[in-house]
Amino acid sequence: MTAAQAADIAAGFSFRLLDRHEYLLRAGTVSNEYFFLDSGIVRAFAYNADGQEVTTGLYSAGQVALEVSSFFNRTPSPEYLQALTDCRGWFITYAQLNGLFHARPEFREFGRSLLVRELMRLKTRLLGLALDPAAVRYEALRQASPEILQQVPLKYLASYLGITDSSLSRLRAAAAKGPEAG
Repeated sequence: MTAAQAADIAAGFSFRLLDRHEYLLRAGTVSNEYFFLDSGIVRAFAYNADGQEVTTGLYSAGQVALEVSSFFNRTPSPEYLQALTDCRGWFITYAQLNGLFHARPEFREFGRSLLVRELMRLKTRLLGLALDPAAVRYEALRQASPEILQQVPLKYLASYLGITDSSLSRLRAAAAKGPEAG
């Protein structure tokens, strides 16, 4: 994609600020915004059968905060998307995005590569939850997104990693001591 094509496509996006705790999406509504984060952290979560919040996603700068199934299938979302920090980013609506996909082949290719990247990230996360010990999942998150470990409350991190708050505290303490502690 050329710089001119990218600038033309970017003109279709609108700037948006999200205040800390503001919802980008609420469960039961249809996702209509594709939100590309410049800064800040957005958390995706849902409630389990026991009524407890489960963090299903954490998005930071350079990522798209989106409930993909609701957005593309036009169905009510099972998840909430909420800003954990003040956020800055760019959004485009479902109708606008589809217009760009149909009108701009270079944007279609960009969108495809972004979806593939996110699908690979999700698959890696799912395999990690199923196969890796908690310490490996924690280290992978620390390596991939250190800003998330610094800015996301412990209870949300633990939920995202599929462990208890106390297990996460032990992992953090061991990581702070260095490799000789493990």
